[in-house]
Amino acid sequence: MIKKIPILLLSGFSPLFAQDFLDPIYVTATRSQENESSSPYTSSYLDQNYLRENTHRTLPDAFQFTPGVLVQKTAPGHGSPFIRGFSGRQNLLLVDGVRFNNSTFRGGPVQYWNTVDSGAIDHIELIKSQGSVLYGSDAIGGTANVFTKSSRYRTETEGQAYVGGSAAYEYRTNGEGSHTGRLETEAGIGGKFGVLLGLTAKGFGDISDSSVGRMKGTGYEEQNLDLRFDWAVTPESTITLGHYQIDQDDISRWHRTRNNPGWIHGPNVAAPGTWTADDYDQERSMTYLRYAGENSQQNAPIQRWSATLSYQTSQDSEFQNRTGEIKAPGATPLPATDSGALRYTNIDVETTGVDLVLESKIGPGSLVYGLDFYHDEIESSASRSDAVGGPRVFDTDPASDNKARSFLSIADDSSYDLFGTYAQYQWKPIERLEITGGGRYTYVDATLGRFTGGEDQSRNWDNLSGSLRGNYSLDGGWSVYGGLSQAFRAPNLDDLSGNLTAKSSNTSLGSINVDPEKFLTYEIGTRYNTEKSSVNFAAFYTDVEDLITSSFTDDTLKTSIATNAGNGYIYGFELEGAWSFYPQWTLSGFASWQEGETEAPTFLGGPDEKKYNARLLPLTGSLALRWTDASNKYWVEGRVLGAANEHRISDIDQQVDNQRTPTGGTPGYLVTSLRAGWRATENLDLTCAIENITDQDYRIHSSGQNEPGIGGIFGVKVKW
Repeated sequence: MIKKIPILLLSGFSPLFAQDFLDPIYVTATRSQENESSSPYTSSYLDQNYLRENTHRTLPDAFQFTPGVLVQKTAPGHGSPFIRGFSGRQNLLLVDGVRFNNSTFRGGPVQYWNTVDSGAIDHIELIKSQGSVLYGSDAIGGTANVFTKSSRYRTETEGQAYVGGSAAYEYRTNGEGSHTGRLETEAGIGGKFGVLLGLTAKGFGDISDSSVGRMKGTGYEEQNLDLRFDWAVTPESTITLGHYQIDQDDISRWHRTRNNPGWIHGPNVAAPGTWTADDYDQERSMTYLRYAGENSQQNAPIQRWSATLSYQTSQDSEFQNRTGEIKAPGATPLPATDSGALRYTNIDVETTGVDLVLESKIGPGSLVYGLDFYHDEIESSASRSDAVGGPRVFDTDPASDNKARSFLSIADDSSYDLFGTYAQYQWKPIERLEITGGGRYTYVDATLGRFTGGEDQSRNWDNLSGSLRGNYSLDGGWSVYGGLSQAFRAPNLDDLSGNLTAKSSNTSLGSINVDPEKFLTYEIGTRYNTEKSSVNFAAFYTDVEDLITSSFTDDTLKTSIATNAGNGYIYGFELEGAWSFYPQWTLSGFASWQEGETEAPTFLGGPDEKKYNARLLPLTGSLALRWTDASNKYWVEGRVLGAANEHRISDIDQQVDNQRTPTGGTPGYLVTSLRAGWRATENLDLTCAIENITDQDYRIHSSGQNEPGIGGIFGVKVKW
């Protein structure tokens, strides 16, 4: 075996040592190595075995069994995790430590997390209610860091060439059937360098359930490529080059279209769609180059470092055929001859990033410090026409500039700069107590070109955020942790200039006058870890100030404008545990719940009114029983997943989003699944599952579609 080579991953320093299942090593929470048992944060670690055995279609689906997370689905290709009540641009996504969020992210449920290839993931770290000090704007509900697969050159015999790879295939029987395939190949010289190439293809057919039947238009195609090269420059430093790209075609926002017949579940009724089509195409790529290493000398001024350059592109296109749209109860459906029946929008973003992380031993503790800078360049275009062959009017049409400019979904010819510098210190004032404290300075500059509200305008903001946390170790495997953390979200280009169709069919406009959102989270928790059992309980309270929300212009509820709301809050609890109560048998489960309100004006300029936060997590829980053969060749797991009725919805939210939110709220559900696996040989793994065994008719709260009915999943993976 070769000598262990310290590698700094993008968010910090990668763990290189064997990890206990009950006490994984994290790097995202502190940008340094830390065991979960000593961490002052609530976190979740999803390793490759978990991801493969639970057969999740997408990255958002991977959080299905994570306490405190509601995986809302506007459509099968639009999954959006709500982490501790926050979603979209109020959560931060990192890929190998590189900031994935950009300045065009919409609010509420969004599709962006689905543009990370689930087949390329090695493991995921989720740190809840944390990230603003180390990673900057947007890290409110939590920070998720997706670590991609790399070659195995570190574990191959030093100096010897090697070649390997794998092929995997998965078939889902529900509805039209779905196919997923992945091919990986790698080569290198042990201890010196390695390269891994991955290709993933997904063909998702329409899903079906026992109530709606086949949900026509819910299928889509996806193609992915990932390439990673690692070179051990010295035994203590490494250069990494990574490239990832994804292409998704014809993802339907199904709930708005006539393919959605509506849903009746007892007294709960969701409205049908009225549009002819609403389809998205998405392309995204990321390339980064990193040099990282460590200095093992005891008194070295800098003991670990990581410097990263990154470049990302994204293209989000939407086509709407609004023929048949009913703009108000009793109104005549929109005719095909309307000049706005067909609408085309496109947003192109180029993001350049620089990230520097340093770690030094100072006094009794360790200081992690650095800076990061991300620059977005945005081009936006749009056009409209009737649906009977009439001329298309483009946003650049000089004959009707003011009107045509209003077609743009976000400001064209714009830029957005995000700079931050930070420091976080970790030390033990006494043996059992570890304190972590830090701060960040952030500066944001937004320059807007042409947009609905005008052109050539700019805004800038700065912010200081801090965090103070602690973990106290008790006897018998117990520890207590907690603290308080500030978070900050600067208005992005969508807040400032957005012109989107939101919810069922409402126009949502940005405002150049909005100011940053501010948050303060208090948290306390306790955890217990032994060889045979683990328990974690956490309670949190987040105070919200100047939340950017939308207020309607009048009582028709058709157009809203971004504004800073009054104060708000959200609090909740999360409990999870696992118990190996008998050799080969493990019982695990979780439960979580949230409550929250925000003061905001329903109508622009009106008084603040208290209303429930949108998409609160109902009381949700799961229980799983697993048997593993003594040889580790076979395993079987049964699971029950349930959620209570969710009726904490304001009348206005229900009225304007009635395709996703049934009258009276979202019904509760209880579903069962059974999964099994067989390691037939060293190089052959087989898996199978039956989901929704009792064919329950249900949907996750605030989703635009029902979940699939009963279906089988069959998978095979061959390695060489």
